[in-house]
Amino acid sequence: MTEQDTADAVDTTVDTSTSTATVDDDARDEADIAADYIEELLDICDLDGDIEIEERAGRVYLSVTDEGDALRVLSKPDTVSALQELTRIAVQAETGEFSRLILDVGGSRDARASELQRLVDTAIERIEAGSTTAALPAMSSYERKLVHDLVAEKGFHSESEGEGRDRHTVVTR
Repeated sequence: MTEQDTADAVDTTVDTSTSTATVDDDARDEADIAADYIEELLDICDLDGDIEIEERAGRVYLSVTDEGDALRVLSKPDTVSALQELTRIAVQAETGEFSRLILDVGGSRDARASELQRLVDTAIERIEAGSTTAALPAMSSYERKLVHDLVAEKGFHSESEGEGRDRHTVVTR
């Protein structure tokens, strides 16, 4: 996608009747630009979807849902990550500000959170069985943050180790 394509996509409007906005004024521009961008991508792909916008802990969350399974193709973790980065770039191109928005397509984030919970549970079981540490696979910073929170809830400690794509979480007692 060229810079002009990005600008053209950002200039579209989203049908606000399908969006839920519970966003403060500071995040509204970011949310609106991101929703417009996602709406244009859905149009290009000839897919229908409803976009919900909310703010949690200072971050804009966009959730794209549909009635059937048309979004199944776009809800794969790597695809969602790529779409999230493209959306962040579109917002940054328009506002000049770094975007920390989180994109969920077809419930992919909830599914991944469940997977992460299972990984944490398995790691804690290994530690309780006698291991001193349990390393989890490499994951994004957002996923590592979720893991750190899950580990802390269980009363254990975690740290991120490694660099770049190899950055992962290690759980200890």
